[in-house]
Order: sequence, then structure tokens, then C-alpha cells
Amino acid sequence: MLGEKLNHLPAGPGVYLFRDGAGRVIYVGKAASLKSRVRPYFQSGARHQPKTRVMVEKAADLEWIVVDSEVEALILEQNLIKEHRPRYNVLLKDDKSYPYLKVTLNEGFPRVFVTRRVVKDGGRYFGPYTRVGAVNETLSLLKKVFPFRSCKQREPAARSRPCLNHHIKRCLGPCCGLVDREAYRAMIDEVCLFLEGRQDDLVRRLTERMREAAGKLEFEQAAGLRDQIAAVQEILEKQKVISTGFADRDVIALAGGPAFSVAEVFLVRGGKLIGREQFVLEGDLDGAEMLGAFVKQYYSRVDLVPPEVLLSAEIGEEKAVIEKWLTGKRGTGVRLKVPGRGEKRGLVEMAARNAVLALELEQRRAEEPAGGTEAPAELARVLGLPEPPRRLECFDVSNIQGREAVASMAVFEAGRPAKGEYRRFKIRTVEGPDDYASLREVARRRFIRAREGQELSGLAVSGGVLPDDGEKPVSRKGRSSAGGAGFHRLPDLVVVDGGKGQLSAVREAMEETGFGHIPACGLAKKEEHIFVPGRPEPVILPGDSPALRLLQRLRDEAHRFAVAYHRRRREKQSLKSLLDEVEGIGAVRRRALLRAFGSLAGIEKAEIGELAAVPGMNSRAARAVYEFFRK
Repeated sequence: MLGEKLNHLPAGPGVYLFRDGAGRVIYVGKAASLKSRVRPYFQSGARHQPKTRVMVEKAADLEWIVVDSEVEALILEQNLIKEHRPRYNVLLKDDKSYPYLKVTLNEGFPRVFVTRRVVKDGGRYFGPYTRVGAVNETLSLLKKVFPFRSCKQREPAARSRPCLNHHIKRCLGPCCGLVDREAYRAMIDEVCLFLEGRQDDLVRRLTERMREAAGKLEFEQAAGLRDQIAAVQEILEKQKVISTGFADRDVIALAGGPAFSVAEVFLVRGGKLIGREQFVLEGDLDGAEMLGAFVKQYYSRVDLVPPEVLLSAEIGEEKAVIEKWLTGKRGTGVRLKVPGRGEKRGLVEMAARNAVLALELEQRRAEEPAGGTEAPAELARVLGLPEPPRRLECFDVSNIQGREAVASMAVFEAGRPAKGEYRRFKIRTVEGPDDYASLREVARRRFIRAREGQELSGLAVSGGVLPDDGEKPVSRKGRSSAGGAGFHRLPDLVVVDGGKGQLSAVREAMEETGFGHIPACGLAKKEEHIFVPGRPEPVILPGDSPALRLLQRLRDEAHRFAVAYHRRRREKQSLKSLLDEVEGIGAVRRRALLRAFGSLAGIEKAEIGELAAVPGMNSRAARAVYEFFRK
């Protein structure tokens, strides 16, 4: 089948997907000519890198999507990589969890908040940021300088009296009609200027408004603007001037290691370094290919593209296509440069030094247990455990107003993630957004399975870690092919993502199933307080505590795993619900369309001929799908 498809490859631009024997997408690539790009993979005597050779050996099927230009192919390639996360593509490590600052410009009175989900809904996104602490600090600073509303409603609910934030001058009071839309939007425009790094423009704008208010004898308003100017100027003084010009540019350098690489991004606005981000990339391509892959993935999720991007190395033949794509995204010309000397070269070298340091740090982190070797001993001491815990399990739930509710179980052993032991659950018995009941259900199911596994092994429920007696592979739904054997290894400590309520729900399930003797604790997100059964007050550890870092990393892993599962289920359900409305499209054709085009957006863009070419489709069904999306 693969050989036959190779003979029918089109000569135009497009995207190709390799699938393994199980139907999983293992690689996504783009090409100016699909025929010229794909066929050399399978030519006898071709000299490939070891990774490419293994990928070709595992490729059991080939699909392609034809587009009109190389730029369209590049955009589609990035969408499909993000959708399928293929094993042999360069990937941003945990890219789905990067936080952004969102300004809801599509609302009458826009809000500013942190989000991890980017949606084309008219809002504006600043990021991605690799440190959520930096995002929260920025948001806190913005709230002090700009009085935008912090309520969560899309439109502020009408009130007879303004809230406390208005009284302390942290909100303009749109809920009470104390500010009109134009004045509020002008303030939001200033927030965007700040986030773009154009603080000098912001100061000039605020100064003009201050003088105008003073001229109208509105001295209280003028004093408020004066304070805003002082706060922004204080930030400006802390920013390092690194360029004699006043250009906006990004500086990107890459440091490669044997297992992963680190990309360093410097954000230069108006000649000042306003921030930097570090990204870990998985993959073992050479430097030019790795850097090119990062540039594509990074700018596919960034709204603000500067006119100049300085790189630490050339990115090969894709440079012209990427420049054309970025120019279309920005609206004006964008150039990718590798400076050879002068001030710009100094910027790249500075970014490169930081990338090397970050890579060394990541390598040390990968080699050492989370929180260091002293973390388990400290946990035992502060929680009153008889001995340092070796195996830790953490539960978390994820849903949107109770819809598509799921949960996860992340596992650490000897301070490191044991990803083969992770489990995920679909919530079965809980209706609506009830995290307590969901956690209770998941904990009950986990320990019932443990009891089943012990009974299969001929052992009584007595606690502790049972010996590994040849545990069979666990399916993707978290069930073993041998009853409960997949859960027979018991934790030394159960960690719950939450406070007293969540912990109580899990403890109740553990008591019911006969595992109440296993220690448990809860880790509350905001204050990072540790709750222990039977203790009225939480355990509070310093921020640099190895034990706290271990629990935080475990909690974050459980959260990431739950959110990723929830998002996949939600996307599949959305696709199913929408395509169910199309006459002649059932479950088989729906799955075939998804395999062929990767996402709902891909199906929507497809032409009738492309839809009809999908296995199981015919011209009538293809026309029905095509017309449905055009309506």
C-alpha cells in the first residue's frame, strides 16, 4: 500500500504524514514538491541519519494534503504537529501548558488574565511565557498601574454600588456606569502598549493626558496619571539598554545536548531588553534543522512578530518561506538574520551563553531527583511518616463546568517521574462540576483495582508495596489486561491537588476500600500549603524546601496529564458533535476524515475532491461535508 502511494505522489506543495503500523502519526513534514521530497526517503541506498532511518523503517502508511503554496504548507505543518505531537518531529517540551496573558479585546470592557488556551476569538495574547511566576508578577504589576476590571464575567454585571477594587482605585467601575467604553478602551490600549514593550510610547501618552487633565483643572485625575507615569518609569529604569538604536527585534540562540536542546529568546523592544524566555526542545536533529523547527513552532503561537529576528545559525532552505509567512503574520516585512559582527552579533552571543547555562541546568535537573536526595527525608519528617516515601501518587481532575470530566494519577518513584505508571480516568458517576465527588470516585477506582490485583496474586490486603510479579501491559484507558494487576503497586504517600475538602474526599475512598493506612496529604495551589489528615493547621514550608519542590513538581505533572486528556476528549467530542449534523456522515467516516485531515480546521479547508478521496467517502458525502462548512 505504501509503495503504491509513493507512485502517485503529486508534484505540488503540501504536507505529508507518516503513520506506523498502529495508525499513529509518527512524523509530519512539508514540501514545495511532495513527489521530490517524500520519495527519496524510501530509495535504496539512501544515506539517512539514524533517527530518520528508524522512522522510515516504522512508517507503514503515508498520507498527504495538497495546498496552494509553501506558506500554507508551513502553517498546516505546524497545526498538525501540535495536534498529533509526532514522535520524530522536534517538539517544544510540554508546549500545551505554556501560560499567556490574554486581553479580551472582543469584549465591551476588556479583561486581562492568565490563560493556557489560545483561541481565535478576537482577544489578544502575549506570550508564551515559560515561567508562570513571571506571568503572575506581570499581571500583579499591571493591576497596580492600570485600573482594569478583574471580575470574571464577559460583560460586567450591573450593580448599584461599585466593588472594593473601585474604592481602592484598582477598577474604573464599569459595572456602575462610572466609565464609558471609549475611556475604558483607551486604558486597555495602554495596557497593550506596556505588554508590547513600548513603555516609552506609553509614558508620552500618559504625559499628554496628564497635562490635558491639569489644563482642565482636573487635578485628581492628573495626580493619578502622574503616579502611573512614575510606576512605568521605575520599570524603564530597571530595563537594560543593550542597543544604541531603538529597533524592535527578537534574538534567538540554541544550545544542543544529546537528549534535548534549549532555545533562548531575548525580547528587545525600543533598544531595551524587556524579557527573555527559555524553551526545552525534544529531538536530536542537527543545529540548523532544530533551530528552524523552533522558529516555526514559536511564532505559530506568538501574536507580536518584530521586524527583525536575529539567529545564532542559518536555518537552511526554509528561510525564505518562513520570512514570507512571518511577513504575512505581521503585515510588514520581517527579516531573519545571522549577524557576523558588531552590536547585533554581541546580542546573539549573549543569548547563546544564556542558552548554554540553561541547558547545563536542565541536564542537572534531569539527572537528579526532583527536590534532591534530601526531599523524601524532609517529607517523612514534616508529615510524620515512619520512613522516607519512595513511591508517590498524585490525583487531579479536569473539566469545564462538569463537561468531559476526567482525572489523572501521576507517579514519582525515587524523586523522578515514572511515566509508565501514570493513569488517566474518565469520570463515570458524577454529574456537574463536583471535584470532591470526582476525586472520591477516582481514588475508589484506583484502590479497588489495587485490591483486585492483590487478590489475583493470592495476597491479602495488607499495605505496602507488593513485589512485581510480571505485571502485564496497561492499556491506554488505565486498565490492565490482568484485572487490577496494573494497580497492584501501592504508594508510600498519596498526594491530592487541593486543600482539606479534596483531601477528605480521597481519604474517604481510601478508608472504604481498606487502604486508609496509607499516608496522604493535600497541596493547595495558591498558598502552597500542605494539609495532613488530623491536623487543623496546614504545614507551611519555605519556598526553597526540597520537599515542597518535589510535591509541586508531582502536582504539576498530575495537572498537566489531566488537562491534556481533557483537551483531547473535548476536541474529539466537538468534532463528533459537529460532523454528526452532516447527512451521511457516521462514526466510520468521521474517523476517516479526522485521520486524513488531522483536525476540524483541516476538514473545513478541504475541497470536494480531497474529501471524496478519503477511504469510505463518496462524492455525495464529500459534497455534503463541503456544503455544510460553507453554510
